[in-house]
Amino acid sequence: MNLKEFLQSKPTTDRCHILDFIRGLTVLNMAAFHGIWDLVYIFGINWEWYHGQGAYIWQQCICWSFILLSGFCSGMSRHLLRRGLTVFGLGAGITLFTALFMPEDLIVFGVLTLIGSCMLIMHIFRKQIQKIPAVAGIAISFFLFAFTKHIDDGFLGLFHYRLITLPDVLYQNYFTAYFGFPQSSFYSTDYFSLFPWLFLFLTGFFIYQAFGQKILQIKWKGIGFLNFTGRHALEIYALHQPVIYGILWLCFR
Repeated sequence: MNLKEFLQSKPTTDRCHILDFIRGLTVLNMAAFHGIWDLVYIFGINWEWYHGQGAYIWQQCICWSFILLSGFCSGMSRHLLRRGLTVFGLGAGITLFTALFMPEDLIVFGVLTLIGSCMLIMHIFRKQIQKIPAVAGIAISFFLFAFTKHIDDGFLGLFHYRLITLPDVLYQNYFTAYFGFPQSSFYSTDYFSLFPWLFLFLTGFFIYQAFGQKILQIKWKGIGFLNFTGRHALEIYALHQPVIYGILWLCFR
């Protein structure tokens, strides 16, 4: 089997290709975004656009897609405990790797730690969460996400409107940072606290509850390469930064 046939081959299980396609597209966007991050912040390329609103919107679209899709897929999973421990463990491994070999680019409470945590919480409270009507769950979860979006900036509100200022006493240490209350000295190049992002994960879960069966019935084969990338998204996420960094180091050394 040549490379083209391998990347276009069908998975051995009955999968929803549209989910693999979206996941694959998101992974490629993430790799491109992180590659540019390396160029700008490690290799000193001056690109003003990357510091502006356009790059921020791109970054937010990537992480929203990942977290919503993870919540959606958690509605289908029968092995949330195992998957949650695996993803959380990979997140811890990335933290350890960056602490040992790339301390200037330390990742603490990155997106894998978040998604693993959300899966474990869903495993524990799934029966209670499923009692909430799906459409109401979407509305409530997304509102809470928007309302707590700036919790790490010290306030609650909608968009950039400050409605409730949170007390400084909440922002103490790494334990509070995990929940969304980072201390002033906290540093991480990829930070996704439990709040507000758990609420976006729950929004994805309730989208599955409300519309999942209709989405899964969509008969679209996607695009072979992106489907393949989506099927192996976790492995690619775990490996993409060392690979990209190594390639760029060889180019710029």
